[in-house]
Amino acid sequence: MRVFVTGASGWIGSATVDELIAAGHHVVGLARSATSAAALEAKGVEVRRGDLDDLDGIRAGAADAEAVIHLANKHDFNNPAVSASAERAAVQTIGEALAGSGRPFLVASGLVLGVQGRPATEEDESPFHGPDSARGGSENLALSFLDRGVHPVALRFAPTVHGTGDHGFVAELVRVARRTGVAGYIDDGANRWPAVHRSDTARLIRLGLEKAPAGARLHAVAEEGVPARVIAEAIGRAVGVPAASIAADDAPAHFGWIGRFFGIDARASSAGTQELLGWRPEGPTLIEDLDAGAYAHA
Repeated sequence: MRVFVTGASGWIGSATVDELIAAGHHVVGLARSATSAAALEAKGVEVRRGDLDDLDGIRAGAADAEAVIHLANKHDFNNPAVSASAERAAVQTIGEALAGSGRPFLVASGLVLGVQGRPATEEDESPFHGPDSARGGSENLALSFLDRGVHPVALRFAPTVHGTGDHGFVAELVRVARRTGVAGYIDDGANRWPAVHRSDTARLIRLGLEKAPAGARLHAVAEEGVPARVIAEAIGRAVGVPAASIAADDAPAHFGWIGRFFGIDARASSAGTQELLGWRPEGPTLIEDLDAGAYAHA
């Protein structure tokens, strides 16, 4: 299958590209820099130069593909409106390019759904609608193209997609611990984050492309919820600093932008995804990765 992948050189995208190529798919990757393009070409990827603001290029890449996997995001946490606007525009553009074709359109989404008292499941709809909501309401926008002859699938990634080389949330927490001399958790640290290894995420995306029905919501989750205090204690061991509670009122000053997220309780299940796709997480746990030195680079 000819698959157009945005974010093809990113943390999740690069592993997904490897998984797709190993399965025999022809990958066309969006690359915004010469360095990214060279890395993709070395893997045998057909490169299309551009970025999320190049909507004409994204439209052409989608129209020329048999399937689209949209993983790119600006991730501007200091100005989330910029990220949300770009994300919504890209999803709208891809959806329109695929309208009436029946072709798969897999779109990255998140698992912070505001579900209280239980793990979020694949049956829970995203509460985010419209351009002013988180990620520009891109999941619901993508799924709306089901009524326009597209085969949309939502890829809901755990907040922590971990592994050696990760520069995401956990890496930022490690950097904060190094800078402040404290591996912090908010209040009692009982809130929980789902986690999944990068290799398991890439395999799920490939299976979702090949097997997921239109309109499916897939959960890339291996651990339903790792307590924030346990994460902080593992970071403390890795960095060589003590773990300590940070009052919620002090979290923004201590953690910076990630303080808005680290106190959220966001348990999530992948039972439905595992049953649907026959997917089983096989990679190391988050704490195993931290204890093994996977975040020494951060």
